[in-house]
Amino acid sequence: MAEGTVTQKIIDEHYISGIKAPNEQIAVKIDQTLTQDATGTMAYLELEAIGIDKVQTELSISYVDHNMMQNGPENRNDHLYLQSVAAAKGILFSRPGNGICHQVHLERYGAPGKTLLGSDSHTPTSGGVGMMAIGAGGLDVAMAMAGKPFYMIYPKVVGIKLTGQFASWVSAKDLILRVLEIMTTKGNVGVIVEYFGPGLEHLSVPERATITNMGAELGVTTSIFPSDNKTKAFLDAQNRGECWVELKAEPDAEYDEVIDIDLRQLVPRAACPSSPDNIKTIKELEGTPIEQVLIGSCTNSSYRDLMIVATALKGKVVHENVSLGISPGSKQVLEMLAQNGALGDLIASGARILEVGCGACIGQGQSPSNESITLRTFNRNFAGRTGTKGDKSYLISPETAIAATITGCFTDPRELGIPYPEIEDVPMFLINDSMVIDPPEDGTAVEIIRKPTIGNPPENGPLPEKIDGEVVIKVGDKITTDHIMPAGIHLKLRSNIPAYSEVVFECFTEPGKPSFAKRAATVRDAGKHGVIVGGDSYGQGSSREHAAICPMYLGIKVVIATAIERIHAANLINFGIVPLLFANPADLEKIEAGQGLEICDIRNQLSPGSKVSAKLADGSEIDLKHTLSQDDIDIILVGGRLNI
Repeated sequence: MAEGTVTQKIIDEHYISGIKAPNEQIAVKIDQTLTQDATGTMAYLELEAIGIDKVQTELSISYVDHNMMQNGPENRNDHLYLQSVAAAKGILFSRPGNGICHQVHLERYGAPGKTLLGSDSHTPTSGGVGMMAIGAGGLDVAMAMAGKPFYMIYPKVVGIKLTGQFASWVSAKDLILRVLEIMTTKGNVGVIVEYFGPGLEHLSVPERATITNMGAELGVTTSIFPSDNKTKAFLDAQNRGECWVELKAEPDAEYDEVIDIDLRQLVPRAACPSSPDNIKTIKELEGTPIEQVLIGSCTNSSYRDLMIVATALKGKVVHENVSLGISPGSKQVLEMLAQNGALGDLIASGARILEVGCGACIGQGQSPSNESITLRTFNRNFAGRTGTKGDKSYLISPETAIAATITGCFTDPRELGIPYPEIEDVPMFLINDSMVIDPPEDGTAVEIIRKPTIGNPPENGPLPEKIDGEVVIKVGDKITTDHIMPAGIHLKLRSNIPAYSEVVFECFTEPGKPSFAKRAATVRDAGKHGVIVGGDSYGQGSSREHAAICPMYLGIKVVIATAIERIHAANLINFGIVPLLFANPADLEKIEAGQGLEICDIRNQLSPGSKVSAKLADGSEIDLKHTLSQDDIDIILVGGRLNI
C-alpha cells in the first residue's frame, strides 16, 4: 500500500492481524457503527443471535430514515423493534424525522481518525471529516458491535490530487461525476480513494462529504479526505471541536496511482440513464425538456446545498412543466432553513417540501411519469430505481437542478445570467439532539418489542460435499443489488424473509413465466442446488444483505460471475453461498439458464488460491477461481457466519 497516506495511518492505528500486502486480508478494529432501518432490523436480529448483552464499540447508533411511508403496519413495527433493541443493547436511537443517517452522522458523530462500519453502502460519507468509513452487510456490522474485528483487503490507494478552485456554478457533484467518468463503477475492488493537494483548501466539509458519499458508486472500499482546518471549522460549528485531530498525508506520501484534477477545468455534468458512470456534460444535453427535479438525498441535502437552491430560487417560480421536490438531509438543516426564512422562499417558489429522509432516492414516492426525464441530485440512477419501469433518471448537481427548475429543460447553470449564491460557512449550527434517545446504563430489563411482522434470520445448513446444481438464472454485466432485491414498495418486507424472497430478481420476470423465486424453489424442492450466473461487476450498489439472504433461503448455493463486488461477495460468504469467478471469462457463454452444473467434492476443492472444476450438463468442464481466505472458507463450509 502507499506509504505516508491518511489511509495507511488509520489502518496502522486500528490494525489487529493479517498480512499488510496487496490482495491480502487484514483485520481492523471498528470504533463506531451505524445502521438504518431497511438493513438494521436484520442486523439487530443477527446481533441478538450472536448473544451479547451490550455493544462493545465506542459508539453505535441506529437510524430510522428509509422506511418512513408506513403504508401498513410493517414499517412502524420495525421502528418499535429498533428502538427497544437499541435500549437493550446500549445503542443510540435516532428517531424518524431526525434525518438521513449519513448526514446526521457527519454532523453529530463523525470523528477524524476513527473507523466507522455501517450497514449502508454510502457510509463513506463520513470520510469527508477524515474517518475511515466503510459500508458492509448487516451481519458484518453486528459482528463489529459484538467487538469482533472487520476483515478487509489491504487496499491499493488511489490518490486524487486536486488543484485550483471551482468556477461559479460548478460544484463537488461535478467533481465526483468526473471521477466516475475516469474510474467507472467497476474494477475498483480493494481500492481506497484519498484526496489531497492544494485544491482542498477550497472544499468545505459538506462538499467533501458529497464526494465521499458518491464515491460508493466507484465500487471502492471507501473514500477519504484529510482532517485539516476546514474539518476543524466544521466540527467547531457543530460544537464538537474536542474530537478534532489533524490528520494529513506526509508531504512525500506515495500513492499506488495518482489522478490529477484541476478544479478550474471542471464543467457541469450529468450521469445519464442508467448508470452513475454514464457521464455527459450539460452542454451536450442542453435544451432537452425535463419534467421533474428532486433535490436532496444523502449526497446533496446539506445546509449549504439547500441554501444555494433557496437563494437562487428566491422570487422565482418553478417552471410550469416541472415538479420540484426538496428533501432536507437532517432535522438540523430543516430547522435552520425554517428559522432563517429560506424554507419560506422555497415554498413560495412552488417547491414541494418532502420528509426528512431517504424517500424518493430509494423509490419511496415521487416516481416520475412514463417516458419523462427526472433530474435528481441523488447518487444512483439504476434502471427502475425511481419506481417507474423504463425510467430516464439523470444525476446532477444542485446548481444544474436550479437551472432546470427555472427553464424546464437541461440548461448549463453558468448561462442562467444570475449571480452564483455565495453561502458563507456557518459559525455555529443549530444544535438540537432531542430526537436521539440515549440507552439506559443497564438495558438487561428492557423488553424488546417484536410485532408479528418481525421474523428471524433464516438458517442455512453446511456446504454439501457435492453441488448438484441447476442454473436458475443467467444475467449480464453490472447487475446491482437493486436488480436482485428491489427496494421501493417492497422495502417494508425486509423483516419477513419468506415474503421478501418472492420478489428476488422480480425485474427479470417475463409475463406469463414463473418467477425466479418459483424456479429456485422448484430446484430446491427437487433436492438440487440453485446456481446464479452473472457477468462483470455482479452485486454492485447497495449493501443490502438481503441480496444474499433471500437467494440463500431459496436454495442458492453458488454464484458464478466474471467479477463480484466487495460488499456483495462478503454478504454471500456470510450466508454460506460460494462466490466463484470464471477463470476464463469466455466460459460465461457456455452456460445458460436451466442448465445442470456439478461441482464434485467442492468442500475439498475450496482452499486459498485454488481452482475449482465444474462440469456442465454436456459433460464439458470449466475452471473457476475465487478470492476466498481460509476464514471465508471456514464460514462457507459451516453454512454461514451465524453458524460459527
